Amino acid sequence: MAEWKDLKSLTIDELTEAVLEAGEKKFRAKQIYGWLHQKLVRTPSEMKNVPKACVEHLQETHPFYGVTEVERYVSQIDGTMKFLFMLHDGNMVESVLMRYKHGNSVCISSQAGCRMGCRFCASTLLGLARNLTPAEMLDQIYAIQNAIGERISNVVVMGTGEPFDNYDALSRMITLLCDPNGLNIGHRNITVSTCGLVPRIYQFAKEHPQVTLAISLHASNNETRKELMPIANRYSLTELMDAAKFYVDETRRRITFEYSLVKGVNDGKKQAEELAQLVHGLNCHINLIPVNPIKERDYEQTDTSHIAAFRRMLEDRHIQVTVRREMGRDISAACGQLRKGYTERSGKE
Repeated sequence: MAEWKDLKSLTIDELTEAVLEAGEKKFRAKQIYGWLHQKLVRTPSEMKNVPKACVEHLQETHPFYGVTEVERYVSQIDGTMKFLFMLHDGNMVESVLMRYKHGNSVCISSQAGCRMGCRFCASTLLGLARNLTPAEMLDQIYAIQNAIGERISNVVVMGTGEPFDNYDALSRMITLLCDPNGLNIGHRNITVSTCGLVPRIYQFAKEHPQVTLAISLHASNNETRKELMPIANRYSLTELMDAAKFYVDETRRRITFEYSLVKGVNDGKKQAEELAQLVHGLNCHINLIPVNPIKERDYEQTDTSHIAAFRRMLEDRHIQVTVRREMGRDISAACGQLRKGYTERSGKE
Protein backbone atom coordinates (compact mmCIF):
# COMPACT_ATOMS: atom_id res chain seq x y z
CA MET A 1 0.00 0.00 0.00
CA ALA A 2 1.11 3.55 -0.61
CA GLU A 3 3.13 5.55 1.89
CA TRP A 4 0.23 8.02 1.94
CA LYS A 5 -2.84 6.17 3.14
CA ASP A 6 -5.26 9.09 3.14
CA LEU A 7 -8.07 8.52 0.67
CA LYS A 8 -7.44 11.42 -1.70
CA SER A 9 -3.73 10.54 -2.08
CA LEU A 10 -4.48 7.09 -3.50
CA THR A 11 -4.13 6.34 -7.21
CA ILE A 12 -7.04 4.66 -8.97
CA ASP A 13 -5.23 1.30 -8.74
CA GLU A 14 -4.60 1.69 -5.00
CA LEU A 15 -8.19 2.79 -4.44
CA THR A 16 -9.40 -0.28 -6.37
CA GLU A 17 -7.34 -2.50 -4.07
CA ALA A 18 -8.78 -0.75 -1.00
CA VAL A 19 -12.34 -1.13 -2.29
CA LEU A 20 -11.85 -4.86 -2.94
CA GLU A 21 -10.42 -5.26 0.57
CA ALA A 22 -13.58 -3.61 1.87
CA GLY A 23 -15.60 -6.35 0.17
CA GLU A 24 -17.03 -4.04 -2.48
CA LYS A 25 -17.15 -4.48 -6.24
CA LYS A 26 -14.36 -3.04 -8.37
CA PHE A 27 -16.53 -0.37 -10.05
CA ARG A 28 -16.91 1.43 -6.71
CA ALA A 29 -13.30 2.60 -6.99
CA LYS A 30 -13.97 4.65 -10.11
CA GLN A 31 -17.12 6.07 -8.51
CA ILE A 32 -15.22 7.17 -5.42
CA TYR A 33 -12.29 8.48 -7.43
CA GLY A 34 -14.71 10.58 -9.48
CA TRP A 35 -16.31 12.04 -6.35
CA LEU A 36 -12.89 12.93 -4.95
CA HIS A 37 -11.11 14.26 -8.03
CA GLN A 38 -13.83 15.43 -10.43
CA LYS A 39 -16.81 16.41 -8.30
CA LEU A 40 -14.38 17.59 -5.58
CA VAL A 41 -16.49 16.60 -2.57
CA ARG A 42 -15.50 18.29 0.69
CA THR A 43 -16.68 15.42 2.95
CA PRO A 44 -17.04 11.64 2.44
CA SER A 45 -20.76 11.85 3.23
CA GLU A 46 -21.30 13.72 -0.07
CA MET A 47 -20.54 10.56 -2.08
CA LYS A 48 -24.26 9.85 -2.48
CA ASN A 49 -24.21 6.66 -4.56
CA VAL A 50 -21.53 4.91 -2.49
CA PRO A 51 -22.87 2.65 0.30
CA LYS A 52 -22.39 4.19 3.74
CA ALA A 53 -20.80 0.98 5.03
CA CYS A 54 -18.19 1.15 2.25
CA VAL A 55 -17.35 4.76 3.05
CA GLU A 56 -17.07 4.03 6.76
CA HIS A 57 -14.84 1.00 6.15
CA LEU A 58 -12.52 2.98 3.88
CA GLN A 59 -12.25 5.79 6.41
CA GLU A 60 -11.06 3.39 9.08
CA THR A 61 -7.88 2.68 7.12
CA HIS A 62 -7.77 5.69 4.78
CA PRO A 63 -8.53 9.00 6.52
CA PHE A 64 -10.07 11.82 4.53
CA TYR A 65 -7.45 14.58 4.55
CA GLY A 66 -8.10 17.93 2.97
CA VAL A 67 -7.95 21.61 3.82
CA THR A 68 -10.41 23.90 5.58
CA GLU A 69 -10.66 27.55 4.66
CA VAL A 70 -9.87 29.85 7.57
CA GLU A 71 -9.44 33.23 5.92
CA ARG A 72 -9.90 34.68 2.46
CA TYR A 73 -8.79 38.03 1.12
CA VAL A 74 -9.58 39.65 -2.21
CA SER A 75 -7.26 42.27 -3.68
CA GLN A 76 -8.95 45.56 -4.48
CA ILE A 77 -6.19 46.18 -7.01
CA ASP A 78 -6.42 43.18 -9.33
CA GLY A 79 -8.90 40.65 -7.92
CA THR A 80 -6.22 38.24 -6.73
CA MET A 81 -7.54 36.01 -3.94
CA LYS A 82 -5.47 34.76 -1.03
CA PHE A 83 -6.61 31.75 0.99
CA LEU A 84 -5.41 30.61 4.39
CA PHE A 85 -6.19 26.93 4.91
CA MET A 86 -6.03 24.77 8.02
CA LEU A 87 -4.84 21.16 7.80
CA HIS A 88 -6.35 18.35 9.85
CA ASP A 89 -3.65 18.72 12.54
CA GLY A 90 -3.99 22.48 12.92
CA ASN A 91 -1.08 23.48 10.69
CA MET A 92 -1.67 26.33 8.26
CA VAL A 93 -0.86 26.74 4.57
CA GLU A 94 -1.74 29.43 2.07
CA SER A 95 -2.67 29.52 -1.58
CA VAL A 96 -3.26 32.24 -4.14
CA LEU A 97 -5.73 32.49 -7.02
CA MET A 98 -4.62 34.71 -9.90
CA ARG A 99 -6.96 35.50 -12.77
CA TYR A 100 -5.46 35.93 -16.21
CA LYS A 101 -6.88 36.21 -19.72
CA HIS A 102 -5.68 32.67 -20.41
CA GLY A 103 -7.48 31.24 -17.35
CA ASN A 104 -7.41 30.82 -13.61
CA SER A 105 -4.05 30.03 -12.05
CA VAL A 106 -3.54 28.76 -8.51
CA CYS A 107 -0.28 28.92 -6.58
CA ILE A 108 -0.17 26.21 -3.90
CA SER A 109 2.03 25.31 -0.95
CA SER A 110 3.94 22.04 -0.69
CA GLN A 111 4.97 22.24 2.98
CA ALA A 112 3.73 23.85 6.17
CA GLY A 113 6.65 26.24 6.59
CA CYS A 114 10.06 25.81 5.02
CA ARG A 115 13.57 24.92 6.14
CA MET A 116 15.51 26.37 3.20
CA GLY A 117 16.21 29.67 4.95
CA CYS A 118 16.14 32.04 1.95
CA ARG A 119 16.84 35.43 3.51
CA PHE A 120 14.16 37.45 1.72
CA CYS A 121 11.27 34.99 2.15
CA ALA A 122 8.64 35.08 4.90
CA SER A 123 7.89 31.36 4.47
CA THR A 124 11.07 30.32 6.20
CA LEU A 125 10.88 32.54 9.28
CA LEU A 126 8.95 29.97 11.35
CA GLY A 127 10.90 26.98 10.03
CA LEU A 128 9.42 23.74 8.71
CA ALA A 129 6.44 22.22 10.52
CA ARG A 130 5.93 19.26 8.18
CA ASN A 131 5.50 18.08 4.61
CA LEU A 132 2.09 18.06 2.98
CA THR A 133 0.52 14.89 1.64
CA PRO A 134 -0.40 14.72 -2.07
CA ALA A 135 -4.04 15.12 -1.01
CA GLU A 136 -3.32 18.31 0.94
CA MET A 137 -1.61 19.83 -2.09
CA LEU A 138 -4.44 18.79 -4.40
CA ASP A 139 -7.13 19.96 -2.03
CA GLN A 140 -5.88 23.54 -2.11
CA ILE A 141 -6.71 23.50 -5.82
CA TYR A 142 -10.00 21.69 -5.30
CA ALA A 143 -11.14 24.01 -2.50
CA ILE A 144 -10.43 27.11 -4.59
CA GLN A 145 -12.17 25.70 -7.68
CA ASN A 146 -15.23 24.98 -5.51
CA ALA A 147 -15.04 28.43 -3.93
CA ILE A 148 -15.07 30.36 -7.19
CA GLY A 149 -17.21 27.96 -9.24
CA GLU A 150 -14.76 28.14 -12.16
CA ARG A 151 -12.23 25.70 -13.54
CA ILE A 152 -8.59 26.02 -12.51
CA SER A 153 -6.49 25.71 -15.67
CA ASN A 154 -2.96 26.33 -14.38
CA VAL A 155 -1.15 25.28 -11.21
CA VAL A 156 2.05 26.72 -9.82
CA VAL A 157 3.81 24.96 -6.94
CA MET A 158 5.56 28.06 -5.70
CA GLY A 159 3.85 28.80 -2.38
CA THR A 160 5.12 28.03 1.10
CA GLY A 161 7.77 25.31 1.19
CA GLU A 162 10.39 23.84 -1.13
CA PRO A 163 8.59 21.37 -3.45
CA PHE A 164 11.69 19.25 -4.07
CA ASP A 165 12.16 18.88 -0.29
CA ASN A 166 8.85 16.97 -0.46
CA TYR A 167 9.60 15.33 -3.79
CA ASP A 168 7.73 12.03 -3.59
CA ALA A 169 4.48 13.68 -2.49
CA LEU A 170 4.90 16.34 -5.17
CA SER A 171 5.44 13.70 -7.84
CA ARG A 172 2.32 11.79 -6.83
CA MET A 173 0.28 15.01 -6.69
CA ILE A 174 1.26 15.79 -10.29
CA THR A 175 0.26 12.29 -11.40
CA LEU A 176 -3.14 12.62 -9.72
CA LEU A 177 -3.71 16.15 -11.00
CA CYS A 178 -3.03 15.11 -14.61
CA ASP A 179 -5.10 11.92 -14.43
CA PRO A 180 -7.89 11.89 -17.09
CA ASN A 181 -10.15 10.46 -14.35
CA GLY A 182 -9.53 13.58 -12.25
CA LEU A 183 -9.16 17.27 -13.07
CA ASN A 184 -7.04 16.28 -16.07
CA ILE A 185 -4.85 19.39 -16.02
CA GLY A 186 -2.15 19.20 -18.69
CA HIS A 187 1.45 18.67 -17.59
CA ARG A 188 2.49 21.80 -19.48
CA ASN A 189 0.01 23.81 -17.41
CA ILE A 190 1.92 22.99 -14.23
CA THR A 191 5.00 24.85 -13.02
CA VAL A 192 7.20 23.72 -10.14
CA SER A 193 9.70 26.05 -8.52
CA THR A 194 12.83 24.98 -6.64
CA CYS A 195 15.51 26.92 -4.81
CA GLY A 196 18.04 24.51 -6.28
CA LEU A 197 18.08 20.97 -4.87
CA VAL A 198 20.36 19.77 -7.64
CA PRO A 199 19.86 15.97 -7.49
CA ARG A 200 16.09 16.45 -7.65
CA ILE A 201 16.38 18.60 -10.78
CA TYR A 202 17.99 15.68 -12.60
CA GLN A 203 15.30 13.32 -11.29
CA PHE A 204 12.47 15.70 -12.19
CA ALA A 205 13.75 16.15 -15.75
CA LYS A 206 13.52 12.40 -16.28
CA GLU A 207 10.26 11.73 -14.44
CA HIS A 208 8.18 14.82 -15.35
CA PRO A 209 9.68 16.18 -18.59
CA GLN A 210 6.52 18.02 -19.64
CA VAL A 211 6.12 19.99 -16.41
CA THR A 212 7.64 23.47 -16.47
CA LEU A 213 10.58 24.00 -14.12
CA ALA A 214 11.43 27.31 -12.48
CA ILE A 215 14.66 27.74 -10.55
CA SER A 216 14.97 30.43 -7.90
CA LEU A 217 18.34 31.89 -8.84
CA HIS A 218 18.33 35.36 -7.24
CA ALA A 219 22.06 35.91 -7.72
CA SER A 220 24.59 36.02 -10.53
CA ASN A 221 27.56 34.72 -8.53
CA ASN A 222 28.23 32.22 -5.78
CA GLU A 223 29.07 34.74 -3.06
CA THR A 224 25.85 36.72 -3.37
CA ARG A 225 23.78 33.57 -3.68
CA LYS A 226 25.26 32.23 -0.43
CA GLU A 227 24.29 35.48 1.26
CA LEU A 228 20.70 35.24 0.06
CA MET A 229 20.15 31.47 -0.08
CA PRO A 230 21.74 28.95 2.31
CA ILE A 231 21.17 26.15 -0.23
CA ALA A 232 24.09 27.66 -2.18
CA ASN A 233 26.41 26.37 0.52
CA ARG A 234 25.42 22.83 -0.42
CA TYR A 235 25.23 23.17 -4.21
CA SER A 236 27.44 25.63 -6.05
CA LEU A 237 26.18 27.84 -8.85
CA THR A 238 28.20 25.74 -11.30
CA GLU A 239 26.46 22.56 -10.12
CA LEU A 240 23.09 24.27 -10.34
CA MET A 241 23.68 25.53 -13.87
CA ASP A 242 24.89 22.08 -14.97
CA ALA A 243 21.59 20.66 -13.70
CA ALA A 244 19.65 23.40 -15.51
CA LYS A 245 21.45 22.57 -18.76
CA PHE A 246 20.64 18.89 -18.25
CA TYR A 247 16.95 19.76 -17.80
CA VAL A 248 16.88 21.74 -21.06
CA ASP A 249 18.76 19.04 -22.98
CA GLU A 250 16.67 16.21 -21.53
CA THR A 251 13.23 17.80 -21.91
CA ARG A 252 13.83 20.12 -24.90
CA ARG A 253 11.90 22.70 -22.93
CA ARG A 254 12.69 26.21 -21.83
CA ILE A 255 13.61 26.75 -18.22
CA THR A 256 12.63 29.77 -16.11
CA PHE A 257 14.99 31.49 -13.69
CA GLU A 258 13.37 33.52 -10.93
CA TYR A 259 15.46 36.53 -9.91
CA SER A 260 14.30 38.67 -6.98
CA LEU A 261 15.83 42.13 -7.22
CA VAL A 262 17.17 43.35 -3.86
CA LYS A 263 18.28 46.96 -3.68
CA GLY A 264 22.05 47.31 -3.53
CA VAL A 265 22.60 43.55 -3.35
CA ASN A 266 21.99 41.97 -6.76
CA ASP A 267 20.51 44.71 -8.96
CA GLY A 268 23.54 46.50 -10.42
CA LYS A 269 25.14 46.62 -13.87
CA LYS A 270 27.84 44.15 -12.80
CA GLN A 271 25.21 41.61 -11.69
CA ALA A 272 23.24 42.03 -14.92
CA GLU A 273 26.38 41.35 -16.96
CA GLU A 274 27.24 38.30 -14.83
CA LEU A 275 23.70 36.98 -15.14
CA ALA A 276 23.70 37.35 -18.92
CA GLN A 277 26.99 35.49 -19.10
CA LEU A 278 25.73 32.79 -16.73
CA VAL A 279 22.73 31.88 -18.89
CA HIS A 280 24.31 32.58 -22.27
CA GLY A 281 23.35 29.97 -24.86
CA LEU A 282 20.75 28.32 -22.62
CA ASN A 283 17.10 28.08 -23.67
CA CYS A 284 15.74 30.06 -20.76
CA HIS A 285 13.60 32.92 -19.60
CA ILE A 286 14.42 35.23 -16.69
CA ASN A 287 11.59 36.45 -14.51
CA LEU A 288 12.62 39.56 -12.58
CA ILE A 289 10.75 39.91 -9.29
CA PRO A 290 10.63 43.08 -7.17
CA VAL A 291 11.42 41.59 -3.74
CA ASN A 292 8.64 41.73 -1.15
CA PRO A 293 10.00 43.56 1.92
CA ILE A 294 9.44 41.78 5.25
CA LYS A 295 9.95 43.47 8.58
CA GLU A 296 12.35 40.81 9.91
CA ARG A 297 14.88 41.59 7.17
CA ASP A 298 16.46 44.85 6.07
CA TYR A 299 16.26 44.09 2.35
CA GLU A 300 14.64 46.78 0.24
CA GLN A 301 12.86 46.57 -3.08
CA THR A 302 14.73 47.88 -6.11
CA ASP A 303 13.09 51.02 -7.48
CA THR A 304 11.26 50.98 -10.78
CA SER A 305 13.97 52.76 -12.79
CA HIS A 306 16.65 50.29 -11.66
CA ILE A 307 14.38 47.36 -12.52
CA ALA A 308 13.85 48.78 -16.00
CA ALA A 309 17.59 49.37 -16.46
CA PHE A 310 18.42 45.81 -15.31
CA ARG A 311 15.88 44.46 -17.77
CA ARG A 312 17.30 46.51 -20.65
CA MET A 313 20.82 45.29 -19.94
CA LEU A 314 19.64 41.70 -20.25
CA GLU A 315 17.58 42.37 -23.35
CA ASP A 316 20.56 44.10 -24.98
CA ARG A 317 22.40 40.80 -24.53
CA HIS A 318 19.51 38.91 -26.18
CA ILE A 319 18.22 37.32 -22.98
CA GLN A 320 14.46 36.66 -22.76
CA VAL A 321 13.26 38.57 -19.72
CA THR A 322 10.07 39.83 -18.12
CA VAL A 323 9.26 41.67 -14.91
CA ARG A 324 6.72 39.80 -12.84
CA ARG A 325 3.51 41.70 -12.45
CA GLU A 326 2.93 42.27 -8.75
CA MET A 327 -0.42 40.80 -7.79
CA GLY A 328 -2.26 40.95 -4.48
CA ARG A 329 0.21 43.31 -2.85
CA ASP A 330 -2.58 44.84 -0.73
CA ILE A 331 -3.51 41.43 0.74
CA SER A 332 -0.02 40.13 1.63
CA ALA A 333 -0.11 37.69 -1.29
CA ALA A 334 3.62 36.93 -1.09
CA CYS A 335 4.62 33.49 0.18
CA GLY A 336 4.34 33.03 3.92
CA GLN A 337 3.05 36.48 4.86
CA LEU A 338 -0.54 35.49 5.58
CA ARG A 339 0.33 32.32 7.49
CA LYS A 340 2.88 34.16 9.60
CA GLY A 341 0.46 37.01 10.32
CA TYR A 342 -2.25 34.59 11.45
CA THR A 343 0.21 32.76 13.70
CA GLU A 344 1.28 36.02 15.33
CA ARG A 345 -2.31 37.19 15.84
CA SER A 346 -3.44 33.89 17.34
CA GLY A 347 -0.38 33.60 19.58
CA LYS A 348 0.52 30.19 18.17
CA GLU A 349 4.01 29.03 17.28
